[in-house]
Amino acid sequence: MDSPQKDLVVVTGFGPFRQYLVNSSWEAAKGLKKAGLREGSEVCIVEIPVSYSKAQQVLAEIWHTVKPKVAVHLGIAPGAKCIILEQTAKNHGYKERDVCGSCPANNCCVEGGADQLDSIIGMRSLAKHLKGLGLDVIYSRDAGRYLCDFVYYCSLHYGQRRAAFIHVPASGNLARPEILVPQLQAIIQALLRQMDTLRTSPTASECQPASAT
Repeated sequence: MDSPQKDLVVVTGFGPFRQYLVNSSWEAAKGLKKAGLREGSEVCIVEIPVSYSKAQQVLAEIWHTVKPKVAVHLGIAPGAKCIILEQTAKNHGYKERDVCGSCPANNCCVEGGADQLDSIIGMRSLAKHLKGLGLDVIYSRDAGRYLCDFVYYCSLHYGQRRAAFIHVPASGNLARPEILVPQLQAIIQALLRQMDTLRTSPTASECQPASAT
């Protein structure tokens, strides 16, 4: 008999930018690949450039070719002392330039797209559950209007809202892979359990592929 097909989970982190020559989000993604998540799942990791146009190309490739069960995007939050679970991504207001000195066309992710998109994953209830397990996590609805927010919106758009964004500290004790990776592993395992119980479907408008910018 053929073995059952594994759930494919894509985990992304960002490449170097500004003073962060070693980006803790990408180091964490590599650690999760090595550690794994749960039986019956496979982890695929992708490094995302800190460039609006290149990031959108990578996300289109993930959702149109790799077709994961869920994409979990990791990004750094300078100054943060805990892990932040993001619920919402915004389409407009991207005026901060990327590492190439560019902004997205018309300062938005997807022309004609919804003003904001929410993940199908309930981050508020997930944060509450994880706090009960002793993890230092908080819930957020503002991913920052830079590459993190941009990547999250595009992934939610391409992936029928089957994406999550997790902000991690850029420095400090929690940013160390040996401490951060086990906590992210527990978070993503809980996220997958929540997804297993979901029965809602995204609306047709959210299933339409994004146009390139």
